[in-house]
Amino acid sequence: MALFLSTHINRVDKKGRVSVPAQWRAELADQSFQGVVLFRSNVHTCLEGFAWSYMQELSKRLDEFDLFSAEQDDLATAVFADSVQLPFDGDGRIILPEGLSKYASIDDQAAFVGMGAKFQLWSPKALEKRRDEARAKVKDGGLTIPKGGAS
Repeated sequence: MALFLSTHINRVDKKGRVSVPAQWRAELADQSFQGVVLFRSNVHTCLEGFAWSYMQELSKRLDEFDLFSAEQDDLATAVFADSVQLPFDGDGRIILPEGLSKYASIDDQAAFVGMGAKFQLWSPKALEKRRDEARAKVKDGGLTIPKGGAS
């Protein structure tokens, strides 16, 4: 599974092309689809990004709901109906669809934010505020990462 780390701020050209960080492209090299999948976040004014294999995992998780349940329909609509597969070009760039860029207020720069199995795309200005909020919540709530099972 791809692991997305760090924050990278890259220039977006007038055609909407932006370079995906080289380290992340290396993480995705073994994927059947050479690119990323993006959709609007359901929590923040940013874009959520995943490897194709993780989107397949999310699809399997939706199978836990009854096929015609309101919950399954809502989640599938919010995630899959809004998802866009964006292939890498020869220079490792993707083209951000205008609707997604507008939603996240991404203009001439995009902040790629690694979040482990997923990443987010932010406007750099909005990201500063989000980082401050997240750090305050972690500190004030004494949040820690849960222990995992034996590997």
